[in-house]
Amino acid sequence: MKILYLETSSKNCSVAISDNEKLLCLCEEVSENYKQSESLHTFVEWALEGAELSMKDIEAVSLGKGPGSYTGLRIGAASAKGFCYGLKIPLIAVNSIESMIEPFLGQNYNYIVPMVDARRMEVYTAVYDGNTGKEISGTEAKILDENSFEELKEKKVIFIGDGARKAKDILQLPDAVYEDNIYPSAQHLIRKTLEKIEKKEFEDIAYFEPFYLKDFHGVKKKKSEE
Repeated sequence: MKILYLETSSKNCSVAISDNEKLLCLCEEVSENYKQSESLHTFVEWALEGAELSMKDIEAVSLGKGPGSYTGLRIGAASAKGFCYGLKIPLIAVNSIESMIEPFLGQNYNYIVPMVDARRMEVYTAVYDGNTGKEISGTEAKILDENSFEELKEKKVIFIGDGARKAKDILQLPDAVYEDNIYPSAQHLIRKTLEKIEKKEFEDIAYFEPFYLKDFHGVKKKKSEE
């Protein structure tokens, strides 16, 4: 089964194509300026070319559904829906934070804690078993303080993602490992996507919304004084 993967929830605009579990091509770029709007469709074209496929060969689309950048998620979701509508193929959605743990599973950590940077001292985070990948605590928006994750103090823990950068300066966990140059990547959607296809866990394309986790806060207009 030829599957197209889109991951646009972070600074990493990422596109991959697989034939079942075999990765055929990956195109991605981390940019501080969030280049999803200008890069996503170019990366899709490059990935198809690299995999020696055309769009009509794609049999499903998998999307990293967030949480993360509001604008990035909307761009990814709109593109994924468009491809699925046009090709009449199913849409699969995978938690972007959960996908981040894939390269770190089975590396002798008790727990893997992905962190996506949000506003100020806040991160989007969850806790996973380091061997099985089982979710220990669900995805949440968490404001970090010196007592955060203190229940993991005696365990072998790795914090991953751009949110781990500020966590390292705040958390009182001197023995923890921090890998902050990690972003969600389309290639790490493959395993969970295949599991969902096996279970026929497809999204309703008409009603699908990304996993924003929090409402979008734009610039508020000042109320006129009475």
